[in-house]
Amino acid sequence: MTMQSDREDTAHQSTGPLTGVRVLEMGSFIAGPFAGQLLGDYGADVIKIEPPDEGDPMRHWGVTKDGDSLWWPAIARNKRSVALDLRQPRARDIVRRLAEQCDVVIENFRPGRLDEWGLGYAELSRNNPKLVMVHISGFGQTGPLAGQAGFGSVGEAMGGIRYTTGSPDRPPARAGISLGDALASVFGVIGTLSALLAARETGKGQEVDVAIYEAVAALMESTMADYELGGVIRSRSGSVLPGVAPSNVYPTADNAEVVIAANADSVFARLCKAMGKPELASDPRFATHAARGQHMEELDRLVAEWTSTMPCPEVLKVLEQHAVPAGRIFTAPDMLTDPHYLARDMVQRVTSVQGWEVPMTGIVPRFTETPGAIRHPGPRLGQHTDEVLRSLLGMDDAELAELHQAGLIAGDRA
Repeated sequence: MTMQSDREDTAHQSTGPLTGVRVLEMGSFIAGPFAGQLLGDYGADVIKIEPPDEGDPMRHWGVTKDGDSLWWPAIARNKRSVALDLRQPRARDIVRRLAEQCDVVIENFRPGRLDEWGLGYAELSRNNPKLVMVHISGFGQTGPLAGQAGFGSVGEAMGGIRYTTGSPDRPPARAGISLGDALASVFGVIGTLSALLAARETGKGQEVDVAIYEAVAALMESTMADYELGGVIRSRSGSVLPGVAPSNVYPTADNAEVVIAANADSVFARLCKAMGKPELASDPRFATHAARGQHMEELDRLVAEWTSTMPCPEVLKVLEQHAVPAGRIFTAPDMLTDPHYLARDMVQRVTSVQGWEVPMTGIVPRFTETPGAIRHPGPRLGQHTDEVLRSLLGMDDAELAELHQAGLIAGDRA
């Protein structure tokens, strides 16, 4: 694995498990950049290529403050920004040279675009045979749909999760987050780490092909077999899974909502004791998993009647005493103040380049010996252009000045 240059600023050094791994991120929006965020969290040196004019659109996406995204400090954290105009042949030559100094390239352009620019895997790996190149796209690099644009929402639809999300009497719903993009990123990271391990053993890199729709489909459990062998098409079922009870959302006296998951026989018996109705555990309507599924509505009504008599903290306390899995449905204010979140450093506050103290989620997963870290927030556009080109490619002031003058690169605009 390529070791970081001694000339790098110490602010970019890390102690994470991927310390010494260098990643070149080419792409925008979410699917590619979130994968880069995760690798950076684990210690990799992530060099992000951005167009010099406006940079990654994520700089202005989502909820904004003074025109700047509140998401950007997190999704671009631990990255170095190099502003480079890939439309220019000389700029693409710089990318080829940078790739020689990297272990991984992540990209989420439409399939074929990098090949058109002479930046495909065959070209980038020519002088770096151990290079791992991770492609994240809507439909993958092959197949009849490969060339089509495919956003996360389309991947969620074709991957099957949209059809199973929402209430049965309404059209398919979506989660309030970019689920398809995030899943593709996670699979991209898994593929990256697997390919790096193989490269260490064989001395040969490879391409990793992640399709968003496939990342979603991979989570769809046995839905294919359910249909082909069981004749069942899983559909929308609201807040429950058919045949699994009690496992639902229940109201409390203080207008909160708790999820209780007590569908296993032993757990259900403990829930019955917590409710003061131990006899329900042996009631023929509820004594077995199958019976509880058949009488789901009646059972949910009984549980809801009980939870409605107490405020949420009391409900959770009683359930904890009886070892029944349960949790309040959280919103952002709950996450920011929850003792467990705070105890596990899942709320971290980082000062952004604008001077804002931005709360963001911590590092997942946790490493006992080589902990990841948020070393710095999302950078300014082109903040590290000169630094990277000096340290990795040996460019001097005169060459950098000429590239700036020609409009091929841009530096820190702060």
